[in-house]
Amino acid sequence: MKSGRFIWLPCAVSVFLFSAFVTVLADDWRPVDPGELALKKSLVEKDADAEALFWEVKVDDSGEGDLVFNHYIRIKVFTDRGRESQSKIDLPFGRLFGSEIRIKDIAARTIKSDGSIVQLKSEDIFERTIVKTSGVKVKARSFAMPAVEVGSIIEYRWREVRINQSAQYIRLQMQRDIPVQQVKYLLKPFAFPGLSFRSLTFHGRGPGAIAKKEKDGFFSLSMSDMPAVYEEARMPPEDEVRTWILVYYSADEKLEPTKYWNDFGKRFYEKTKPLLKAGDDVRQMATNLSADAKSEDEKLERFFDFCRNKIKNISDDASGLSAEDLKKVKENKTPSDTLKHQMGTSADIDLLFASLATAAGFDARIDLAPDRGDIFFDKTLADSYFVDPSNIAVNVGVTWKFFNPGMGYLPFGMLRWQEEGEPTLISDPKQPQWVVTPLTTHDKTRVKRIAKLKLGTDGVIEGDVRLEYTGHFGVERKEENDEESETRREELLKEEMKNRLSTAEISNIKIENVTDYVKPFAYEFHIRVPGYAQKTGRRLFIQPAFFQYGLSPLFTASGRRYPIYFHYPWSEDDYVEIQLPEGFALDNADSPAPFANSDITSYSPKLSATSDGKTLIYTRKFFFGRMGALSYAVENYPQIKALFDAVHQQDSHTVALKQAPEAKP
Repeated sequence: MKSGRFIWLPCAVSVFLFSAFVTVLADDWRPVDPGELALKKSLVEKDADAEALFWEVKVDDSGEGDLVFNHYIRIKVFTDRGRESQSKIDLPFGRLFGSEIRIKDIAARTIKSDGSIVQLKSEDIFERTIVKTSGVKVKARSFAMPAVEVGSIIEYRWREVRINQSAQYIRLQMQRDIPVQQVKYLLKPFAFPGLSFRSLTFHGRGPGAIAKKEKDGFFSLSMSDMPAVYEEARMPPEDEVRTWILVYYSADEKLEPTKYWNDFGKRFYEKTKPLLKAGDDVRQMATNLSADAKSEDEKLERFFDFCRNKIKNISDDASGLSAEDLKKVKENKTPSDTLKHQMGTSADIDLLFASLATAAGFDARIDLAPDRGDIFFDKTLADSYFVDPSNIAVNVGVTWKFFNPGMGYLPFGMLRWQEEGEPTLISDPKQPQWVVTPLTTHDKTRVKRIAKLKLGTDGVIEGDVRLEYTGHFGVERKEENDEESETRREELLKEEMKNRLSTAEISNIKIENVTDYVKPFAYEFHIRVPGYAQKTGRRLFIQPAFFQYGLSPLFTASGRRYPIYFHYPWSEDDYVEIQLPEGFALDNADSPAPFANSDITSYSPKLSATSDGKTLIYTRKFFFGRMGALSYAVENYPQIKALFDAVHQQDSHTVALKQAPEAKP
């Protein structure tokens, strides 16, 4: 990691120089070729709504300090959809790509088809929070391009500053959400003794980009005619489908993968073994915790519970510690320190768990795991960049079991979904080995939903609802809510419900177990939905699948560009009671059709009524991914789409309620 540097200038002088620099930056635009203004359609992709004419990024890593990316992009707008999609710009900042990122020196302008120019005003740049397709929320500096119309060219420049970072293992993205005629990076590498600057292209067409020497010590990496990257439901990670270049520094040697990982696993073991050493206090605590345990698993669960509940996790964004509090926290150098201070980072907590296990006679190691939420791991790539010290592996009998007490709300025996079902390297002084981590089964990641409702003659449905989330569902819900205030949590629930049921009125909200890693995350609330049932004459038509009402099909596109990828197996368990209006009864109602697809999925809905005919009972059980089948090739899309279309069709099943004729006097 490179160190920062500070250059002192008298205040007045620095302000003058900065103002002058910004003025030069804003005015330093490249000339616009008449052919660019005259361009009517994309040269890269037929029928594209917009196209980047060029995207150039200059990165200077030759000195110490922060790593600065100077971006410059020029875009041609062909259609109204292109105008709409490209006029609003978001430049993410904050903690991204493993670094603190700041956005500076934004300049933008629109060149209209008649050649007139409209500049972006600095006061029109603002900050907002955006939600990415992965569901992650990030902050962004945002602006709307001025006076954009079909035929316009828009261009903008900005500085992306990565604080105290070098170009070692950075990813250079070569595709955008629109096609690009040419993307070019100019990078000036740092002169590391004994190391050479290298690049590796991922998911490129052909042999990949070749670094070419340019003037002033820069290397260029460029590609032409890059197609757009599209968003699709349940697609693999972005960097698994788009082209990017990894740049790094390494020695001039050819590495054989099997030998590399074997040697690396041995070195890692020797380096990390002292970190797990148990002092007298840790050994005593291990003895106390496991004194009357009836099994090896029970011992480990007690160690896990102790580390999770008794050691404050200062890495947790919901720890309650302020920035000033964190500055006062003492660094833990050993598991004994963590035990003594009763607080530590996620890594400290993991190491204390491993140390307790070691003290109790277990063989515990720090494992090295890839992240399938980022890219799919390939062991033939001989570089430790692709794995991280992630979890604690404990040998129980003849089986390696994996634990992560330092990671938030993961239950005992579960890992982050990104590290489940993945080849993981177990370090060893003699023979490191790859072990595939277990995949949490569908029954452990479940949403259980209960609704007890009453339907009115006017079509209004009202009643009480309870939702419970376990496994990965629960972890995600807790992470989304743990930093929020009680008021904001309630607002998020209301927003979620109204996105599906636009007329819904939510009240009496109760949210349970937000920070409890054992109990399920749960909502309870009262709901009122006007217009839920449709009235025609003497009949009411109602959808019994209350929790699926208003949902769109999961897959809507007729074709598919990328493979289908589900993060983890899951299950759904619904119970709905609907008390019928006085004088109404089911009119020959039939149940939705169940189906199953070998051991991968099962859909089991059932519709019935109480013996007095006054209450409709609907149950629905669904699971997917039981055999760990989470990834499907593009050619399998028709079958996957048909399956989820069938689920949606049966969920949309309606029944008729018929009003009895009024009795004659």
